Amino acid sequence: MFSLLLLSLAYWWLENVAHEIFGSALFLLLAWHFSMNRFWFANLFRGRYNARRVVVSAFHLLLAINMLVLLVTSMIVSKSLFAFLPFPDSVPLRDLHWFSAYWLMVAVGIHLGVHWSRVMTMTRTALGIAPRQARGVWVLRVATLAGCGLGLWGLPALDLWTKLTFNFSLNFWNFNQSVVPFFVYWTAAVVVPATVTHYGITALRTLPRASQTSWQPSPTKSRQTRDAVVRRREIPALTAEDVHHEGS
Repeated sequence: MFSLLLLSLAYWWLENVAHEIFGSALFLLLAWHFSMNRFWFANLFRGRYNARRVVVSAFHLLLAINMLVLLVTSMIVSKSLFAFLPFPDSVPLRDLHWFSAYWLMVAVGIHLGVHWSRVMTMTRTALGIAPRQARGVWVLRVATLAGCGLGLWGLPALDLWTKLTFNFSLNFWNFNQSVVPFFVYWTAAVVVPATVTHYGITALRTLPRASQTSWQPSPTKSRQTRDAVVRRREIPALTAEDVHHEGS
């Protein structure tokens, strides 16, 4: 799916027909992905919500809304596959289509960050790195850090901030000069929100533990309380006959 999304962004290289074909294939795969994860939506109002679940659920709902906007606008502004639909051409909707597509790249990075453990497991399996191999883990961490650096360095070349803020950008990639850097910069740009999301969720996971730890008694006090309970259990209760016997 990510490859189809990257190819869809290369509009000025592949032109309109290829853009719509790759985009349609992307939506078909997304429909399959949603159908495979339909139980997540069914269980949305079940169970307890912690900080992580609130953030993740809100993000996925916004992602679904963004995908719906992208789908509707793509059908309206289509010039090839859906040109038979009775929709007039609309410049604002075309801008909205591009705007939602750029934010989708950020959302993909966040989505990867939410499932970062799974992504790393698949990466280690593909590269043949053992799960507990320290050198392999550090190689992946350095590669992630390098990807973030390249993503931040390539933001001006993509003029991504202007496009994400719904401002008009004249910075179109010149595919006559280079092709590969376009895909490299976009891939690296996705690594940035993925990394930030992963470590942000990791921080959220530590909040309940820290709160729970602060309310737990100290080990010394807990041990004293436990010893007192044991002593009370070991001392038998005095009956009336025992009191009379001791008094005599």
